[in-house]
Amino acid sequence: MSDLTALVGSRICHDLISPIGAIGNGMELLAMAAAETHGEELALISDSVARANARIRMFRLAFGAAGEDTAVAGREVCEILADYFGGSRLSVTADPPASLSRSAAKTALLSVLCAETALPRGGRMALSWRDGRITLSAEAERMTLDPRLWAPLTDGQPSGDDLRPAEVQFALLPIALADLGRSLSLGHDETSLTLAF
Repeated sequence: MSDLTALVGSRICHDLISPIGAIGNGMELLAMAAAETHGEELALISDSVARANARIRMFRLAFGAAGEDTAVAGREVCEILADYFGGSRLSVTADPPASLSRSAAKTALLSVLCAETALPRGGRMALSWRDGRITLSAEAERMTLDPRLWAPLTDGQPSGDDLRPAEVQFALLPIALADLGRSLSLGHDETSLTLAF
């Protein structure tokens, strides 16, 4: 069932990314033609298109089908993170290898989306790849880890049926980890969080 869900996610993202890109291109042409007559309005629309495009790219990789032998460029992962979190209260850095498996990229992005929920007031996250392990470190003035979401990750139990749509990454991360043949270690205190796999 999870493979079917991932395929549906891939299809939706694939079908939306082209029209959103076309809208962005159209906005650039309008901006050139309109010059200063509608600057603020065009800027607002352009910003919205850019944010929608960033979300589609993130969701396509994090929620889409991973594919067995598909590789992703490390720079693409960095660009996706920069675009997705650009202008937010979260600062995210990453140092992926030049190329990584789509499964590893998917798992890393799912872990970022999980960690994001623990930093509602913003903070810093850093993804690193060392000795075949991926580590996500997060810092904030205060961490907020909802036990309903985080306990199943650490207990190895499936997430409950009470997940909201914005929390689906907590159900998908254990599946992605199992597909990679890895287990998750989690450490946290009031101001920091570390996920490693």
